[in-house]
Amino acid sequence: MRADVRQVADGIHLVHGSDTNWVILTEGDEVTLVDTGYPGDRQLLLDSLAAVGSSPEAVTAVLITHAHNDHLGSAEYLRAAHGTPVLLHPAEVPHARREFLHQVTVGQVVANSWRPGVLPWALRALRSGGTAHVPVSAPEPFPAAAAAAWDLPGRPVPVHTPGHTDGHVAFHLPDAGVVIAGDALVTAHPTARIRGPQLLPGMFHHDRARAVASLDVLAELPGDLLLPGHGPAHRGPVRETALQAKERAV
Repeated sequence: MRADVRQVADGIHLVHGSDTNWVILTEGDEVTLVDTGYPGDRQLLLDSLAAVGSSPEAVTAVLITHAHNDHLGSAEYLRAAHGTPVLLHPAEVPHARREFLHQVTVGQVVANSWRPGVLPWALRALRSGGTAHVPVSAPEPFPAAAAAAWDLPGRPVPVHTPGHTDGHVAFHLPDAGVVIAGDALVTAHPTARIRGPQLLPGMFHHDRARAVASLDVLAELPGDLLLPGHGPAHRGPVRETALQAKERAV
């Protein structure tokens, strides 16, 4: 399997791994990495950095939308091997340390195994390290002034969008009109019956009601390109994209 790296805007690449995405933001010789895929996606992650002319050493920060294994997979590797800071919402820091785990359980997957796509997805997730123990030993909370754009490639602004997990965030790139939505809003998933803007199926959310409410937060972000945690990029007003997902969720 090769890394599927797609340039979606100047200095912005969406990478499709094994059923999950990450985003590479480049500026000169520096890179911001948003999410890291499954543990088993590590070579794909390294290949994707090479594909944009970069390397792990050039990553100035790893920003994590939320601490599920399919987004956290190589964060500790980058921190330990290259000293890269791993940054999350303060509520997500203990989740990344694995003081608790807000993630779909094996029992929930079994209970939903009759649904189309669930069993093949679950088998792939297991092979990719979906149940592996991959804590980040020294995750860092976002700085106190995180409501403004950071001095990182892409100038990301974290936006708290709880529900999928308590500390889930999206990242707004105001200069580019881009929203990196993580799992607060996706455009496809192997276990979903529809394509296009939507919430993930209910079993994946820690608090589905809050996940639905967070779509209103996304709808307030100006932009015309949404990069989801699962599925292809979606072009069009982010407000309309988020409200379409909310309409489908009720």
